[in-house]
Amino acid sequence: MVQDVKIHPLVSPWGRFGLYSFFIDAPEPAIVDTGIASSPAEGMAPALEALGRRIEDVRWILLTHGHIDHIGGARALWELTGRRARVVIHEADAHLLRSRQAHVDEYLSVRGQYLHDPEGAAEQLATAEAVISGEMEPTMLVRGGERLSLGGDVTVSVHSIPGHTAGSVAYVVEGQNSVFVGDAVQVHGAANGFPGYEDPDAYRSSLQYLRDEIRPNHLYLGHPYRRADGVAYGVELDRDQAAEALRESVDIEGGVRGAAHRCLCAGLQETDSAYSPFAPVAEELGYEGDPTLEPSPFFTSLHGYRTQFTQKS
Repeated sequence: MVQDVKIHPLVSPWGRFGLYSFFIDAPEPAIVDTGIASSPAEGMAPALEALGRRIEDVRWILLTHGHIDHIGGARALWELTGRRARVVIHEADAHLLRSRQAHVDEYLSVRGQYLHDPEGAAEQLATAEAVISGEMEPTMLVRGGERLSLGGDVTVSVHSIPGHTAGSVAYVVEGQNSVFVGDAVQVHGAANGFPGYEDPDAYRSSLQYLRDEIRPNHLYLGHPYRRADGVAYGVELDRDQAAEALRESVDIEGGVRGAAHRCLCAGLQETDSAYSPFAPVAEELGYEGDPTLEPSPFFTSLHGYRTQFTQKS
């Protein structure tokens, strides 16, 4: 009989965001995602102390993907464990843990080309230096298919779910089907009100895999993603809520895909619109959010459709 593993959300603030990590209370305790540089000391340690647990005893640091608000605190957390915790990340996102500059390069290669901000690269570097606690080499690189023993009879399986990033993964606590997906299930997006993903085809396939194959009993999200009415889900979803969020995410991606395809077929036009060259997509979808507000998911996602449209043409 697999024991019931308790899971606790750990939240720390960052600007308009709440940064969520999760504590898996196993014989070898794990923390999923690490917020930013200040999160381990200012958010995680006090929260664990309130639970009667110690941050020094964490033995696994499981990273769902490489964005700064998920890996920024990794080095600091690793240091607080006496460098004893094993740091796990998918090989495709490992460069984002190893290098602050990689985050700047990612910005320049995708959304930076639409934002036209002459200070953008410098601002990205300043942010990376401020919120990433340190560059580091991961202890374990995964591809999906691995099973991690957290002591006793607690096993976490690793599933590749690319789309939001190439190296996005789901961690599944076996026996109770508790599933941690980071930002891989976007619904209508978080603070920006638009779903963000780098690879639309992979994102859709990953959502379908989670919906049809994994079928979470409990789904843990990286942020409070929003329904169609703008009301946010929590970050802990039960079976019915998880099924709804996955179904909505697939439907929303289909709507964005259709609008993007029509825009691309008509030919991109540079205009004075803040949404240029994808203004017809924003108009068709009724999107009125600020597309320049970092992390600019509007441009990240539409660039993904543009790239795939070009490759298929």
